[in-house]
Amino acid sequence: MINAMPKQKTHSWLFRVGAMVAMCLTIALAPTADACNIPVFRYALERWKPDSCEVIVFYENELSPEQDALVDQLNACTSGQGGHANARLFRVNTDRNAKTDSSAKSDAANSDADSEHADLWSDLRQDSGVSLPHVLVRTKLGQGRFINHWNGSLVEATPSKLFQSPARTEIRSRLLAGHSVVWLLIRSGDREKSENAKKQAEETFKTLASKVQLPEGIGLPGSELYAEVPLVVKFSLLEIDADDPNEAFVSELLTGLRLSDYEAGEPLLVPVFGRGRALEVIPARDLSPRLMEELTMFLSGACSCQVKEQNPGFDLLIDADWDGQLFGDEENRPPDRSAEEGQNRNPVLVPIPAGRK
Repeated sequence: MINAMPKQKTHSWLFRVGAMVAMCLTIALAPTADACNIPVFRYALERWKPDSCEVIVFYENELSPEQDALVDQLNACTSGQGGHANARLFRVNTDRNAKTDSSAKSDAANSDADSEHADLWSDLRQDSGVSLPHVLVRTKLGQGRFINHWNGSLVEATPSKLFQSPARTEIRSRLLAGHSVVWLLIRSGDREKSENAKKQAEETFKTLASKVQLPEGIGLPGSELYAEVPLVVKFSLLEIDADDPNEAFVSELLTGLRLSDYEAGEPLLVPVFGRGRALEVIPARDLSPRLMEELTMFLSGACSCQVKEQNPGFDLLIDADWDGQLFGDEENRPPDRSAEEGQNRNPVLVPIPAGRK
């Protein structure tokens, strides 16, 4: 497995997340000229399109008809090709002298001559036992950073393995049913620590629900809801074992992000909201009722920081027809505000009306 984290200065993950959440809370608490009063978790569910993972198929010269059919099966599952998995497939010919495949199967933006992806093969081939054709999956962590977290032979890279799993199906079902946040618990080899983490999370849920107050003004112009999913404050816990073969794709990503903690016996907790967006991967030893409350208040607060890229988190690879399940027909969907949100405008401060906090 390749587990290449982007190089960066050494900082505590808790400091990074705390700073990002504090920034977003500051923005949320400062009224803006066109503030949105929809909670972050609901705004993300209705409006934030999941980032696409990269599924890269490396091969040399050409694929056999059987291999080509396997690649077509993967490609057909991606959102750009009529499927619902938030992924883009790239075909990369490792023979740099070969002509670029100009067939209709190749996206113009996904040419075999993509030098960035071709360079990835130079690193991947160093692992023993790696042969062509081979598949690498990369997940976007935000701001142009990717982590390479799964690789295997083309035969191993089935749609059911890459795009589906029992845990991801359950996460999708709960979020579409109205759960505000689904806390994913990745159990470690330390049974006692895993049970303690589960107990602490479930006990904190009981107090959180009574503390959270949804923003006022939901349903007013600029804060309309479009889906019939109930707007409630509801949290749930979903457990998986990292050694469960059915969850290998997800567990390799999440344990890889906190590998030293997991190898030291720490269970990991991941708050998931919106359309499968993981806010952070938290080692159980750092979990506390206060931290859970701070993260929950951010996710339940007014979504003044509407630009997805400016918010913490990363999107899990999930096969889900979010728009179809939430809104049905096209006319029932929220208006496209991508051009407005892409302006990244600074907040305009206005006086706080009497009676508002």
